Amino acid sequence: MRSSLPDLKLLRIFTSVVRHQGFAPAQQDLGLSASAISTYMSQLERQLGIVLCHRGRSGFSLTSKGELYHQECVRILGELEGFERYATALQGELRGTMTVGVLDSTVTDSTLPLADVIGEFSRTHPGVYLDLKVQTPHELQVGVLDDRIDVAIGAFASPMTGLTAQALHREQHWLYCSDKHPLFASKRVHPDVITRQRMVTRGYWSEAELARQGFTERSATVENMEGQLILILSGGYIGYLPEHYAGYWVDQQRLRPLLPASFGYQAPFSLIYRRGRAREPLVLAFRELVRTSVEDQ
Repeated sequence: MRSSLPDLKLLRIFTSVVRHQGFAPAQQDLGLSASAISTYMSQLERQLGIVLCHRGRSGFSLTSKGELYHQECVRILGELEGFERYATALQGELRGTMTVGVLDSTVTDSTLPLADVIGEFSRTHPGVYLDLKVQTPHELQVGVLDDRIDVAIGAFASPMTGLTAQALHREQHWLYCSDKHPLFASKRVHPDVITRQRMVTRGYWSEAELARQGFTERSATVENMEGQLILILSGGYIGYLPEHYAGYWVDQQRLRPLLPASFGYQAPFSLIYRRGRAREPLVLAFRELVRTSVEDQ
């Protein structure tokens, strides 16, 4: 009878291949040659009696059954990793790898002292290897769902199904122009004039989000705050920045907020983790450190 429980090694190889979208791209992650990966994948498919993926000149893609099987593999491997961490915690010392995801440009946010949190976490749990990833909100959520990220911190307008959000604080954003922009020296500016300026936004902003800020179109997009700051400082664009991130440039009289009474919003920050992982020792320890640090501010 064909076994329905393949070796965990094969499952990990399969999920790595899917994550990297091919055998060759997964070589470095797995420490295996492309031919060895192909052999293992063929072994897994023979054990299952189904074709999991298409590979060839047309590229890598999962079959419909391969997609379903991959989803279950991710879930099972995530549960096993959580169980391993729990068993280790029973021995009295947390060990393993903790992967934390965060939005960019949070280092200047005193309301969220992430550096202090990580410092305390590393001192309390020296046996834990920390992996910090800086990504977009969408990438962070997908990473948490796939168990590639244990916890993530950021502004998530609509958390994806399967995630639990722990509210943290609200980050203030203002609309800025630089000293090279024509509006910088203007004492009185009408909102209609501002909404006609060339606007830079994050690439993950939807048209609805843009409209909520009073703009009908954008002239540039970026994927991180540093890119946004560069374009605003160029004088060619106006755009939103977190107040804490723009503070240095405001003090240097390189940036000024435009009509704060009319243009500004608060981004609700939260810590997210996959549903069902709330009581895992590493996840719980990090969550509690973040919670107490934010409350102490």
